[in-house]
Amino acid sequence: MHVVTGGAGFIGSNLVAALAERDGAPVVCDFEDDALARNIAKRGPFERVAPDDLLAWLAALDEPPEAVFHMGAISSTVERDVDLVMRNNYLLSLRLWDWCATRRVPFIYASSAATYGGGERGFDDANDPDVLARLKPLNPYGWSKLLFDRAALQMAADGHAPPQWAGLRFFNVYGPNEYHKGGQQSVVPQFWQQIRETGGARLFRSHDPDYGDGGQLRDFVHVRDTVSVMLWLRDNAQVSGLFNLGTGQARSFDDMAGAIFDAMGLPREVAYIDMPDTVRNQYQYFTEARMDRLRDAGYDQPFTSLEDGVRSYVQDYLATNDPYV
Repeated sequence: MHVVTGGAGFIGSNLVAALAERDGAPVVCDFEDDALARNIAKRGPFERVAPDDLLAWLAALDEPPEAVFHMGAISSTVERDVDLVMRNNYLLSLRLWDWCATRRVPFIYASSAATYGGGERGFDDANDPDVLARLKPLNPYGWSKLLFDRAALQMAADGHAPPQWAGLRFFNVYGPNEYHKGGQQSVVPQFWQQIRETGGARLFRSHDPDYGDGGQLRDFVHVRDTVSVMLWLRDNAQVSGLFNLGTGQARSFDDMAGAIFDAMGLPREVAYIDMPDTVRNQYQYFTEARMDRLRDAGYDQPFTSLEDGVRSYVQDYLATNDPYV
């Protein structure tokens, strides 16, 4: 049995689907929003546990699970209730870490590229407390993830750690089952919807002379690649630490929009609009994961190209009557 917190969320539900297909074993999901149930409606058997009941449920088990995948979090980068973010993203993570360390259960959790802030200090996933101490996230979500990364490194150094642990700094993940995220969805379904409704896509103008309009760069990674890495980690129990999880290749928003037009079989029609003032002062023009640590640890699978990932997402999910994994 595996436990997946946030198991009906975006990345969590894709992981639940892969675990069910691979192992055929029951998967426990913690979620409380019925709207998320559509993300795992095709999967089972699984047991649903409310997030507030999870620790008590774990304590009552006769045998511990094979692993805990901690994907649950308040992931909105615009959430400003710091107490809420810290309670869900930091304190619960500490308790789950302690439970897994005490009972010798592998623990794989979602960190975030938001820990890097504006990227002025690069995107180096060095497992070095001094490197982490210099990072400055831009929002409470990023700070909550960075604080737990720092705590994880310290607890591991102090000898209080699960037998395997991994914190995965997800970059710009896209793919099916993200529909519940609204304005926090990746740009793929947002651009796809714009193109369906208007025939064109709207991209931000650049306000940095080093980047052209639509030339802002992101490391876009398909959700199936994030799942592949997590399954690989479970099969390689000797690997622990903090790891970036992107493709290692930044691509522009123009590239992304073009891939969507191509997947829809439509000519490219792009309009550039000004960034809102509230966004402009903290906008990131470049993100790109350094993937050396994960590759050096032994992960050798190729990452999905932007064109192939977008084509699959649009044609196999968004443009169908059933867009769920």
